[in-house]
Amino acid sequence: MTDDCAFEAAAIIRERKPGFVPRLGLILGSGLGVLAEQLSDAVSVRFDELPGFPVSTVHGHAGELVLGTVCGLPVACLKGRAHFYEGYGMGVMTGPVRTLKLLGCETLLVTNAAGSLRREADAGSLVAVTDHINLLPGTPMVGPNDERFGPRFFSLSNAYDRELLGLLKASAQASGIQLHEGVYAACPGPNFETAAEIRMMSILGADLVGMSLVPEVIAARHCGLKVLAVSVVTNLAEGLGTADLSHEQTLKYAALGAKDLIALLRVFLADLAGRPANLAAH
Repeated sequence: MTDDCAFEAAAIIRERKPGFVPRLGLILGSGLGVLAEQLSDAVSVRFDELPGFPVSTVHGHAGELVLGTVCGLPVACLKGRAHFYEGYGMGVMTGPVRTLKLLGCETLLVTNAAGSLRREADAGSLVAVTDHINLLPGTPMVGPNDERFGPRFFSLSNAYDRELLGLLKASAQASGIQLHEGVYAACPGPNFETAAEIRMMSILGADLVGMSLVPEVIAARHCGLKVLAVSVVTNLAEGLGTADLSHEQTLKYAALGAKDLIALLRVFLADLAGRPANLAAH
């Protein structure tokens, strides 16, 4: 099986913004698309115009690719993502990730909304992901392998790049923004988890829980992109807090956490822009 859709999408994008080569791909999760509005010389392309780009049915995911520059760094920004629970399968984000690679991206920076299994990282907190536990039914790389993008077997030992994480932590310290660290557990959704499932995840070593992130991270590592991921905590997980969980709550607290996230990422991206491009290369 080959992913010709990624090549077709990349060709369309190059036509829309000729000569533009992004160094970083950015995926913005629920309620976090405001960062894309800060790009200069921006050009937007709707997902429904790009082969292999799934259009999300979830409120808070705009479904738009924005190309431009922020803090001196050329980026390709996905406003929103589609999810496994929308019926697209585990390869839901493989096409967009491979397109970013073909455009020239060296790094994928993923953001998302998540529930917290740690009371000290309550709603509005930022958590840098250090590893994940995949509780989704499989991985996006099941099936025939497309050698143009990566090998049949590949390592996830440094799935969340430690060097980039170190830069992000330094940016957080310079910004005076508290940045937690934690392991992310990915669940199928769309229902929130039960209290018993949260207790199980805690025993397994999870600090965060959500319904995204892992498919695109695996696809990114397969094609040689370095990965950095930051979750905005929108709630304490089921059984740890008193609030009734809802998507409205997710959007509300994602918007509150977005202020600190944008401030942090602007410092980080400015730092990355001033470093050699091969820092983010495979």
